[in-house]
Amino acid sequence: MNSSPTLSLWSLVIDGGYIMIPLAILLLVTIYVFIERSIVIGRAAREDRTFMDRIREYVHEGDIESAQNLCRKTDSPYSRLIAKGLSRIGRPMNDVLVAIENTGNIEVANLGKGFPWLSTTAAGAPMLGFLGTVTGMIQAFFSMASAGTSANITVLSSGIYQALVTTVAGLVVGIIALFAYNYLVARVNRVMNSMETKTMEFMDLLNEPV
Repeated sequence: MNSSPTLSLWSLVIDGGYIMIPLAILLLVTIYVFIERSIVIGRAAREDRTFMDRIREYVHEGDIESAQNLCRKTDSPYSRLIAKGLSRIGRPMNDVLVAIENTGNIEVANLGKGFPWLSTTAAGAPMLGFLGTVTGMIQAFFSMASAGTSANITVLSSGIYQALVTTVAGLVVGIIALFAYNYLVARVNRVMNSMETKTMEFMDLLNEPV
């Protein structure tokens, strides 16, 4: 009794041809960026719930140095925003807010490092897969034409099979990159919301009567 042939991941990779090499590189880059950014964003998302209360106490007491020391010790995006605001105390409120916003833009940009790789991979990997499919189809029909009268469905189907492998690989890599990108963007947005909340609390704090 003959056993039916089975597909393995490795055989698919081999059959896909040279287009599988850049797709494999893009997949590795996607995995690396996702893990590395997840760790960085996870650290940035940690919050000390007593932070603003302690800042408020220090500011009301006029102990700006202790407040700045607390910001340095906390070492988070929102603490760096508050530290910038503390360094501008005594200036017009608009100057304080602009300084905080500029620092916030830098923090968000730092959190988003590597995101262009993910967005490019999400769009580019399927295109690479389609490129592999087109070149594979060309090779398949060329082989069929070269076979002449001895051409059969096996010659054509084997070429089409190899061509479609790259399409599947490109779509898989693109989907992984797309989901990774959207997930990380959502996490960065939550960090941004936290930073905006802390900024508003700090600006209200400066307007509170001592």
